Amino acid sequence: MIIKRVVLDSRPGVTGVPVAENFRMEDATIPDKIADGQVKVRTLCLSVDPYMRCRMNEDSGSDYLVAWKVSEVADGGGIGVVEESKNAQFAAGDIVTGFSWPWQTKAILDGRELEKLDPQLVSGHLSYFLGAAGLTGLTSLLGIREKGHVSPGANQTMVVSGAAGACGSVAGQIGLLEGCSRVVGICGTDEKCSILVSEMGFDAAINYKKENVTQRLRELCPAGVDVYFDNVGGDISEAVISQMNPNSHIILCGQISQYNKNVPYPPPLSPAIEEIRKAQNITRERFLVLNYKDKYPASIVQLCQWIKEGKLKVRETVVQGLENIGAAFQSMMTGGNIGKQIVVVSE
Repeated sequence: MIIKRVVLDSRPGVTGVPVAENFRMEDATIPDKIADGQVKVRTLCLSVDPYMRCRMNEDSGSDYLVAWKVSEVADGGGIGVVEESKNAQFAAGDIVTGFSWPWQTKAILDGRELEKLDPQLVSGHLSYFLGAAGLTGLTSLLGIREKGHVSPGANQTMVVSGAAGACGSVAGQIGLLEGCSRVVGICGTDEKCSILVSEMGFDAAINYKKENVTQRLRELCPAGVDVYFDNVGGDISEAVISQMNPNSHIILCGQISQYNKNVPYPPPLSPAIEEIRKAQNITRERFLVLNYKDKYPASIVQLCQWIKEGKLKVRETVVQGLENIGAAFQSMMTGGNIGKQIVVVSE
């Protein structure tokens, strides 16, 4: 059977900026017959995420991320429908998801790497399972619960950087649901600021491209910052950390501003800010959602319940067509998305 797939065509270089042309679409074939334990799936939608930037390098810099190989199919989070099954767990018509879903129109996958989804949990919005009701939502919820130390009634202020992205937009709302009294977002356009406040319940938002972040934080967080959900690193994070309270907590989710630089992860803070962090006893421990798999089922139920109740608002930026996945990735890496970046491959 002839299918379409997207492969890594070239590497941007460790410090290069990724572009759509780093990827190439081509025809390929998959076997007509499937083996025991396998399922044939048709891809419905795919996720592009900042962590994939590390996979474009020859060395991903991480023991849990496999680098993509040039001229081989790329992969990531995906959702599809089962067309044929030789696995007792799945039947034709089932909706399934996997973390290593190949960027192709159809695929033959090992059933052990897939999970069956219940579309009713997200009122039929299947792509939510790649975002707010999937790994993105889990990262936000478990990051806050495991590393944020939020206590209802403690009058805590949370700041979120990359606040209009997939994780940030969800994390700010969860901060409020978990008991923060104030949540301030930092993002890169006036439109994003407006959506965070009017749609997602953030108390305020800062446009870092137009405003002085340090000065605005002083005005918007008069009692200092108790919890910082860090998606970006760099200068923005240093501005936030310099205003954090004693014994406060950084949730180290991502460092997108540093992904095109050849630095270790997590990147070290500047000496002056590291001194502040130590003096104020601010925790900054790496957070990896994959370490909390035992908490996924209950957390997904919680996320879906909040979504259904309208307490957790979901935003997506949707691109149609597998051929546009490289452009979608390039756009997401430069802040072109609001909420989760999704690529729809078929309906």
